[in-house]
Amino acid sequence: MAALIGACLQSLGAEPLPSNLVAEGIPEIPSALKENAFRYLEMRGAAFQGWHPQRREALILTRFGATAQVHAVAMPGGARKQLTFFSEPLLGATWEPGQGDRFVFSRDVGGSENYQLYSWEASSGKSLLLTDLAEGKSRNISAVWQPKGGQIYFCSNARNGKDMDLYFTIPGKGTDGITLVQNLSGGGWHTTDVFATGDANPLVLLTNSISANESSLHLLAMEGKGGRLTELTPPAPAGKKISYAGGQFSADGQRVLTTSDGGSEFRQLRWIEVKTKAETNLTKEIPWDVEDFALTRDNKTVAVVTNEDGSSVLRFLDAATGAEQLRPKLPLGVISNLSWRRDGSELGFTFTSARSASDVWSVKFPSGEVVRWTESETGGVDPSQFSEPEIVRLQSFDGLPISGLLYRPVSTPIKEFKGKRPLIINIHGGPEGQSRPIFQARNNYYMNELGCAMIYPNVRGSAGYGKTFLDLDNGFKREDSVKDIAAFLDWAKTDANIDASRIVVMGGSYGGFMVLASLVNYSDRLRGGIDIVGISNFSSFLKNTADYRRDLRRVEYGDEQDPAMAMFMDKISPLPNVAKIQTPLFVVQGLNDPRVPASEAEQIYQAVKATGKTAWYLLAKDEGHGFRKKPNADYQFYAQILFLQETLLKE
Repeated sequence: MAALIGACLQSLGAEPLPSNLVAEGIPEIPSALKENAFRYLEMRGAAFQGWHPQRREALILTRFGATAQVHAVAMPGGARKQLTFFSEPLLGATWEPGQGDRFVFSRDVGGSENYQLYSWEASSGKSLLLTDLAEGKSRNISAVWQPKGGQIYFCSNARNGKDMDLYFTIPGKGTDGITLVQNLSGGGWHTTDVFATGDANPLVLLTNSISANESSLHLLAMEGKGGRLTELTPPAPAGKKISYAGGQFSADGQRVLTTSDGGSEFRQLRWIEVKTKAETNLTKEIPWDVEDFALTRDNKTVAVVTNEDGSSVLRFLDAATGAEQLRPKLPLGVISNLSWRRDGSELGFTFTSARSASDVWSVKFPSGEVVRWTESETGGVDPSQFSEPEIVRLQSFDGLPISGLLYRPVSTPIKEFKGKRPLIINIHGGPEGQSRPIFQARNNYYMNELGCAMIYPNVRGSAGYGKTFLDLDNGFKREDSVKDIAAFLDWAKTDANIDASRIVVMGGSYGGFMVLASLVNYSDRLRGGIDIVGISNFSSFLKNTADYRRDLRRVEYGDEQDPAMAMFMDKISPLPNVAKIQTPLFVVQGLNDPRVPASEAEQIYQAVKATGKTAWYLLAKDEGHGFRKKPNADYQFYAQILFLQETLLKE
């Protein structure tokens, strides 16, 4: 790696290489390419973080410079007032309950995902470091306020880098306010909610995630500075797995509202009695996953978002009976980050669709009035030119129904696309992710300017289609998801408007592995691949991924310590099969990636280059699992356009 970083780079002409990027094999970026693509790089979005506790004011994350920062918006359509100013992007922010004297947020350095917690103080406008438990090397996550404020509870791996223990801290004291509450075993723990009345010791709700389809809820009763931990959810029946997600205490602390797929293919909204563990199902009539919910303080109404074939549906239910009270009229898109105002009069959330950037919206209750708070810029490009997706349904090699979202290029009087169009297959990560009808942002350039069609497959193992479907790619079934890509290659031949002889695959993280695996298995049907922070060898990946992630990933991919599994991993991993890659490859990687280490990218790039095949490599020394800083992401995009022009668009 050091040799690569220190390599002498070629001049990149009109588009200079940002100082923290290292490039190999990438030709000079023509100035005309930058000029043509520039508008698509000036799109931005906004994400709702919560309401100010004392006034109708939204806290949001958005970017005006190079990184996303915290802003306040005092009214719908109002100015975005920037409150934090860091060179690194921020992750999440929550106001202290009560007077709104401060909010807590997290950030890392260089994409390491070793998040530290900070408190922004309204009195001074300054930010105060709260954690730094292991000199910046610890990961501190899921900060939850005690109901009346004053303390936050969070999980950290500061003790050994692997186990996520429970702590609380008093933000006003900075790093001196931290107290260890409970040592926990495993990397999947996070705080979910806190209940307290008066001066009584709080009750902390924790989630322990074992895998995408196995997790449990636990209660920790505070006793002084320590606690007593008990499991709230019952163990799964023999041979079965149950997943619980999210949790909110009732006003009296006697019940917990959560989602569970116990006895069902989909996550359902359920009350769990703290004393008896009895469950009451509120959404058993809805055959889709409940993916988000928010309960009013008076426990009368719960807002519920269901994932219905990839699109979000928002409902307001009676929290006691589950009866539907309101279903507001919203465009087709995806909803997240639900949060009620304290009086239950308005629900805020983030909304995105194919023709609308991620923005902050709200619904007034009970009137159902929909309010848009922000309208993020689209770089001057008319959103009506952005393609709306259509759902493509097909059967894979074994008859399994699978689907994907297809975006076709939109012809305009200025630019008309004739004939069969080249195709980009963009494969999601996870592998438990899901391709959904969200804003395509700069990806619209591929369609609007290059005239490419894009399809986003939801292969087996994707979320949103039931827990049986989610489990179909685990362990020794890994190759089956790669075979699903072949089904999309077959489909391309049947579409009269797609040129099946011109197809490129691209994807990030697990999607990066799928790109490499597709090139190994279907090089004769592809023009090239763009692998972004992808796994190239499962054995080396599991050896080198961050300690707190290793056991969680072994549940999904298999345990490389088992000889039979190790042999299977060598058989299906792209690196041992690199000689089968016969098409150009572009590899993108962040040096500080804790999930998929940079060594995964380095070894596949060097191996492909050694075979004499075309290989491009882009490494960011100040990024992790994907590029989050605008100068880096912009250069990556220019290079990807050039790669597509060289591989996909040339006859």
